Amino acid sequence: MSFKKKVLKGGAYLIARQGLGLFISFVGILLLTRSIGPGNYGLFISAQEIVLYLSHLVSLGNKVYLIRRETEPCEHEYNQAFTLMFITSMVGLLLGIAVIPLLQQWLKNPAFIPPLLILLLTLPLTALSTPAMAKLERDLNYRAVSIIELAGQLINYIIALTLAYYGKGVWAPVAGYMAWQVLICAGSCIMARLTPRPYWSRDIVADMLKYGISYSTSVWIWQLRPLVNPLIVGRYAGPEVVGCVALAIRFVDALSFVKNVVQRISIAVLAELQKDQLRLKEAIEKAMVFQILAFGPLLISFSFIAPLVFPGLFGDQWNKVLLIYPFIALSYLFNTVFNMHSSVLYVLRRNYEVTIFHTVYILLLTAGALLLLPRFGLLGYGIAEVLTLFSYVIIHYYVRRIFPVSYKNAIPWLTSFIFLLFSAMVDLPLNLLFGVPLLIVLAKPASRQKILDYVKFIKGSNK
Repeated sequence: MSFKKKVLKGGAYLIARQGLGLFISFVGILLLTRSIGPGNYGLFISAQEIVLYLSHLVSLGNKVYLIRRETEPCEHEYNQAFTLMFITSMVGLLLGIAVIPLLQQWLKNPAFIPPLLILLLTLPLTALSTPAMAKLERDLNYRAVSIIELAGQLINYIIALTLAYYGKGVWAPVAGYMAWQVLICAGSCIMARLTPRPYWSRDIVADMLKYGISYSTSVWIWQLRPLVNPLIVGRYAGPEVVGCVALAIRFVDALSFVKNVVQRISIAVLAELQKDQLRLKEAIEKAMVFQILAFGPLLISFSFIAPLVFPGLFGDQWNKVLLIYPFIALSYLFNTVFNMHSSVLYVLRRNYEVTIFHTVYILLLTAGALLLLPRFGLLGYGIAEVLTLFSYVIIHYYVRRIFPVSYKNAIPWLTSFIFLLFSAMVDLPLNLLFGVPLLIVLAKPASRQKILDYVKFIKGSNK
């Protein structure tokens, strides 16, 4: 099978998996949040985000290192990755325990500590699954990846919902998440036909760390983003609001499955194109419009439907989700224009430039939340999300130094979709005016042709 067919087939598997996962996630979140409430959900999210950050911290970029190697890693290299990841995960576990007193003093709420201690035990499981998942993705075996991830998602909600039904509160999602990680670890090793064995080679470790730390620095900084909710929103607004912000983020994440698929396979695809700058430029410009057209309508549809059905489905205690959703959706939609920029810089090993962009982004979000949240409440956090848009000037500058990128096809769609995201916040008939920019875009034959082109592309990828 040709590389292009492998990519299209793998992408189709991932899109199908993400689409089915979207349905499972929506039903699961609906039932779970109604059962445990925003307070318990906020406590779980606070603990989970800390553990997820530690997981990224100790991964040292090993997954990307294994995927991007020009030659197929041998058995010894995979075993070295298993060994190194297990050691770093144990260090991460101890680090998590060590910072608990500081977290308790900052958040002034000890209720999240027991869930955090239990979730820290998943770090070794996540570490051991990383090399196996890297092998599957390197082989573009996204069918196996999809099966593993869907099975994990199902077992997560089955266990969580069962315990929530019996009134176990925050422990329901904790137990579900634990089972999820066990299944991912076992399933990935079985599907990849890898058995973790101890192995140590100073040369292999040095090579892994040399690349991995350079790559991971930017990822470590970027992964600080989810911590803003539990650490800053949690301090100034409490776990209930943390739960509402987390639920809004969860919905946007679920709706962004196409963007996630493109970003996920871009590493393997762009690695093949890294010596051809013209094709890299074309890939970025096409991906920008494709992701906006695929992602934007989903976000807009949710913004229209949610105010009508959300209170009845989730209850009035979750209504703050509707206030913060447009701001988070705006941030994610804007990111679709630039996420391929980061992938290109990574493939060209210009990791430090991505690190600078991530640093500015996180500083804007953190500073905005610290300054605006105490004064304006949840709306202040939304404004902080908007402030992060200025950071994209930096990554545009870095890519433009390599080759020029045109946004002429992306900007009209992006602008019209942004207006529609916020239209639900305005009453009739004024909100109808927010649809005028989209009508102007659709009035152009070139815009309508662009939609047809991407529909043909999607149909062609499924053949």
